Amino acid sequence: MEGKEPDPRFTLANERTFLTWLSTSLALTAAGVAIAFVPGDGGLPWIRTPLAVTLVLLGALAAATAYPRWRRIEAALRQDGPLPPPVIAPVLGYGVAAVALLALVGLLSFR
Repeated sequence: MEGKEPDPRFTLANERTFLTWLSTSLALTAAGVAIAFVPGDGGLPWIRTPLAVTLVLLGALAAATAYPRWRRIEAALRQDGPLPPPVIAPVLGYGVAAVALLALVGLLSFR
């Protein structure tokens, strides 16, 4: 990358953020797989698949965007430019909210 070497604290903070995005991705994917494949007596089968698919897609999206975001931030640090906004954050936030609402519908329907 071109530009001057940034303060190591900022580079390491950027790396920790990258790893956190990957951890979030793994957690979302694991939750989706668990909903899809762990047998259980409760819950409605029609709601398990949409929940699982949504969680796995959100996990894949978080993982796919983690490295490009790390690169953009690293470049901005090296060029003393403004940091790019987290474009994926609203998608993940609204996606998790949609999963929560779908789960709530499933819970209320199960009664």
